[in-house]
Amino acid sequence: MVLSVRNDAEPGLASFDEAEGLLSPADGPPVEVANPQGISEVVVVCEHAANRVPRALGSLGLAAGALESHIAWDPGAAEVARELARRLDATAVLQRFSRLVHDCNRPSGSAEAMPARSEAFEVPGNRGLTAAARQARSDAVYRPFHEALGGLLDQRLEAGRRPVLVTIHSFVPRYHGRPRRVQLGILHDSDPRLAKAMLALTADGALDARRNEPYGPEDGVTHTLKAQALPRGLLNVMIEIRSDLIAERPGQTALTERLAGWLTQALEGPG
Repeated sequence: MVLSVRNDAEPGLASFDEAEGLLSPADGPPVEVANPQGISEVVVVCEHAANRVPRALGSLGLAAGALESHIAWDPGAAEVARELARRLDATAVLQRFSRLVHDCNRPSGSAEAMPARSEAFEVPGNRGLTAAARQARSDAVYRPFHEALGGLLDQRLEAGRRPVLVTIHSFVPRYHGRPRRVQLGILHDSDPRLAKAMLALTADGALDARRNEPYGPEDGVTHTLKAQALPRGLLNVMIEIRSDLIAERPGQTALTERLAGWLTQALEGPG
């Protein structure tokens, strides 16, 4: 890895030699696969599990507070994903780098995957990216993540199993100054089967759960479902959790227990 500080460097900005690749051995792998031998057909996915930035990119020019905020990752989502996998004896696939490096729930190399501005924050390290720089990030982060996930799904299909894809995300309680009353979003793209089955189980009103909120397919958030589940004809659902509910361990445990029950019942139901 060849690092060089930019001549017009802002604090926390660095550049790298695309030919050498983005990640160094010190960065570790771009994807974590937990409990690969899990017996459940559910495969839990967390594309926004971490706020880590490769050494070659410094801090993307962001202060530590910005990297701790929702623009860099989905707080609490990784803990819920791992705990859900543990409860179900499922495999979990988690992205190990910040979505600001490359959002693995957006198309490879797209501008949306490496935004120069996210919510109220400018992201200096994402400004003026060349095609080569975008490709380097895609090769280092996006492609290994989706290859690992796709390979796992295909391996199970070849073994006569029928995987179920469940992605876990979190969202902020207030967006652009406006509070969000919804606590749980059950999202789907063109295949609503599992989402509908889960929503039917939320009718007890314990949580304010809504279909395709606070985001929906029109916002581009179902990329992983479209790329991995729909072409294979797999049951799938995307779960969005309001982050204040899973900010601490007790909330994570309670929410995960509820999700595990709903998923189990939905998958055991008719059809």
